[in-house]
Amino acid sequence: MIYSLTLGSSLLPFFNYMDVVINMSMDDVPPGLPANPTRFVDQFRACMRSRNMAYKTEKTYVTWVVRFIRFHRMRHPGEMSEKEVEAFLSNLATQQGVAPATQKTALCALVFLYGVFLNKPLRDMQITYAKRNVRVPEVFSHEEAKVVIKQLSGVYRVMALLMYGAGLRINECLRLRVKDVNFSMGYIVVREGKGSKDRRTLLPESLKDPLQHQIRYVTSLFEFDRANGLPGVYMPYALERKYPQASAQLAWQFLFPAKQPSIDPRSGLKRRHHIIDRTLQRQVRDAIRCAGIPRQCSSHTFRHSFATRLLEKGYDLRTIQELLGHADLKTTEIYTHVVKKGGLGVNSPVDDF
Repeated sequence: MIYSLTLGSSLLPFFNYMDVVINMSMDDVPPGLPANPTRFVDQFRACMRSRNMAYKTEKTYVTWVVRFIRFHRMRHPGEMSEKEVEAFLSNLATQQGVAPATQKTALCALVFLYGVFLNKPLRDMQITYAKRNVRVPEVFSHEEAKVVIKQLSGVYRVMALLMYGAGLRINECLRLRVKDVNFSMGYIVVREGKGSKDRRTLLPESLKDPLQHQIRYVTSLFEFDRANGLPGVYMPYALERKYPQASAQLAWQFLFPAKQPSIDPRSGLKRRHHIIDRTLQRQVRDAIRCAGIPRQCSSHTFRHSFATRLLEKGYDLRTIQELLGHADLKTTEIYTHVVKKGGLGVNSPVDDF
């Protein structure tokens, strides 16, 4: 699908649109678009949604297109080509010192913009690439993870235990729904993980009781919302049309609902969404500080630590790859560098004194 553009037209409506404040407790829900979009950003978003791209990718690509336009003093992308893209990407590496992954993301956004949206594929570019530094992921020791988790309470402790015990990313944890936990078979279904892939991971035995208690809480909250006339929970993609009654069923409710309802940016309806990622990140960050861990750790460190513990227990890389949802085994292999003493299993000579 090719979208029409008025070259040279003002981009001010594009930036006015970007300044609209959306209820931040539902900032992972795509806002509605006009049936026949005319604004640049609406057309760009519609192009991505027609390909079922993740909303997080959509937001990221829009951000980089905005930066690209601003870098070239508000020129319309349709009036630019390889030369301007080269200048922008090289500037990221030479002047702004961004990480290689950041520059690669910007490149992907612009390749999509020109190759798919504008139908002007980029060719033969000479880009100065950011220097790639191979970094070993930071992990908690088992004792450190226990100390951090002990600093948390209530639902935040349960979510931290899930990230550490099942290797979940933070948004994978927050987006879990009641139906995604299979107690009888002992697994959790992660839906729409990174790369829009579904997978199964283990359900820790020690978390069955806390999660059943959480589901009882969700049930009472769900009944309260229904009694007060709140519509069903947010349903992604076309599921709301395909299963019109599903959003009002307990099975589809978020496992970790927010305390207060919020406004759905698509429909304007008040719904109960899940806890936002920043709230959990802040709780974990405070817990790390209280635990006295001086390293740069975050909620994602639980996922790294999960993989490391499994390697230490002797599980094979292929199994760990499947549990983590890595597309490439090489991504999983990086954890071999942090297992045992620096990943080499070598005893220092001074340890023999």
